[in-house]
Amino acid sequence: MMVFLDCEFTELSAAAKLISLALVAEDGHEFYVELLDAWQEEDCSDFVKETVLPQLWGGSYALPIIEARMSLLRFLTSFKKEIEIVTDAPQFDWELFCDLVYEDGRWPRIVRNFPTDATTLSPTSEGEELPHHALLDARIIAGMFVSVNRGHPGGT
Repeated sequence: MMVFLDCEFTELSAAAKLISLALVAEDGHEFYVELLDAWQEEDCSDFVKETVLPQLWGGSYALPIIEARMSLLRFLTSFKKEIEIVTDAPQFDWELFCDLVYEDGRWPRIVRNFPTDATTLSPTSEGEELPHHALLDARIIAGMFVSVNRGHPGGT
């Protein structure tokens, strides 16, 4: 099962901290979370302050990191087939995904332990400009490669 990953984070550097994470599966299931306690506004670049932060949804999507991890693990283990994580930014998104999903020295067995770089795949459509919102970006990226059934029951 291809699952498309996108993250928003504080800055383009090795010190990047996760702000939000989204997954869109080829079957239409979606996951989106914003982290409450993993970053501070002063950690953010000017671009992130001006473009990313105003788009955060908050509310029930905003969770402490422990709850975000549990919610992510519940989502991932809901699949019956092996999960192939696809991202267009493995050097950032994959690392941040790993930091969130890796719990107490355990990796979810259903998830392959390496990403697929979306830039190495052949898109079936052009997509559109990414708005820098994790879920919206993940939907666009997924739509470039598969016909995603959005609104599928059980989407998070």
